[in-house]
Amino acid sequence: MAQLTPAERELAELLVDSLNLEGVAPDQFEPEAPLFGGDLGLDSIDALEIALAVSKRYGFQLRSDNEENKRIFGSLRALSAHIEQNRVN
Repeated sequence: MAQLTPAERELAELLVDSLNLEGVAPDQFEPEAPLFGGDLGLDSIDALEIALAVSKRYGFQLRSDNEENKRIFGSLRALSAHIEQNRVN
């Protein structure tokens, strides 16, 4: 299992809390594993929840019309990198 960076761990904690992922601990996230279509069972509603949680925590919007969303939401590591580049707080 790959090691999470502090930013990835913080994001994993946010995902577990905001999505009510029962039985999933933040340190169980594989940073390069797909967020959607994988073991977590996340769907498009979860993507909206993630976008809302990111907006509240980090102060910027993840827009549904962004052509890069497939890459941004591709893995915990990709989402974390995008947040680190765009975060306001």
